[in-house]
Amino acid sequence: MSETPNITDDLFPGIDRDRLLAPATTTHPPRILILYGSLRARSFSRLSAEEAGRILTRLGAEVRFFNPSGLPLVDDGVDASHPKVAELRQMVTWCEGMVWSSPERHGAMSGLMKTQIDWIPLSDGAVRPTQAKRLAVMQVSGGSQSFNAVNQMRILGRWMRLLTIPNQSSVPKAFQEFDEAGRMRPSPLYDRIVDVMEELIKFTLLTRDRKDYLVDRYSERKESAEALMQRVNLSSAT
Repeated sequence: MSETPNITDDLFPGIDRDRLLAPATTTHPPRILILYGSLRARSFSRLSAEEAGRILTRLGAEVRFFNPSGLPLVDDGVDASHPKVAELRQMVTWCEGMVWSSPERHGAMSGLMKTQIDWIPLSDGAVRPTQAKRLAVMQVSGGSQSFNAVNQMRILGRWMRLLTIPNQSSVPKAFQEFDEAGRMRPSPLYDRIVDVMEELIKFTLLTRDRKDYLVDRYSERKESAEALMQRVNLSSAT
């Protein structure tokens, strides 16, 4: 059962337990970027995101928010040099984890939320800005409990090679959950946001120093080795 003739042995050394279980430990605060999906003056996705930010800060994280106001549509005559696009991409590169907080509109995440995600590249030269970073997803709804938006964001997170944590937050009838000052009232729904942020920090601390090794893939090592061999052979022939 151990015969694997299709595997290139030199590129398949087995699991390096030291790199996986005992990597060098960084000590700076976890860097978390928060995106929200509505520009309304009283945006419940933003208010939920702000509550998440407070919890993350108490847990020792460095938290930044991206304000999506002025972010253009993808392919609308602009490119990555647009100031808002450049700001978003710089923040994604900076962070070690993200929180995506979207309202549910017509049974889906908001268009503004999707636009922010669409502007985040899968690769930027040799850098993959989102690969193996942590992600927590949240949604708010005007009506009854729903999970459509968080489920969609999970699919996008997986597509972008983010480590999306198991827990999530969905706040139904969000207009009832916040006081006049924009603070969330005590409730099991608030407690769930606490749970999610606590889990996000745990996963970030657990995996950030192992990130490169966790996504070190046989197929990509093989592809890189073949590309190197082609370059060497080409140099020898010229």
